[in-house]
Amino acid sequence: MARALNELGTFRELTGTDAELHRDHLLRLDAAGRRERFNGVADDRFIHRYSQSCFAGRTRVFALLDRDGQVRGAAELHPPTPDDPADIAFSVEPQFRQMGIGTRLFEAVMAAARYSRYPTLRISSTAANRAMRALARKFGAHFTFEGGEVTGLLPVTDADGIAPRRHHTHREIEAALV
Repeated sequence: MARALNELGTFRELTGTDAELHRDHLLRLDAAGRRERFNGVADDRFIHRYSQSCFAGRTRVFALLDRDGQVRGAAELHPPTPDDPADIAFSVEPQFRQMGIGTRLFEAVMAAARYSRYPTLRISSTAANRAMRALARKFGAHFTFEGGEVTGLLPVTDADGIAPRRHHTHREIEAALV
């Protein structure tokens, strides 16, 4: 996947050789950030295993790398199972929030979901994570609340609002990162 450079750094899809960068990003999240990202407590050991699993299968990971090559924000697209829709997850380090990084990463995930012809995406968050819900609503998410957890479903549509009828090219996914 092509790289998209802007004043914040480089937006691109991560590969298995980038697993440590992803892991280190997740480890840099503060306690609140970890709770928001994982809907609960996530210690370092859990994060090591989790990040490794993201690169062991069909999960796609998109990220903002700063000018020093460190991941400062990441988005994951986990493939669907026979019983559940594809899951998406986001994390942005506190000092890099409110800069549009989440929006850019969300656009990349939506483009990749269109390319993969996933009809629906699911996103989960804590009830306190209002910023994540606001971002997901910009992309059409509808939320339900249950037991302190919030689950959103997003229909994957083309730009014209119609469910995708074809695969998107890698070029279209790359354009979402620019």
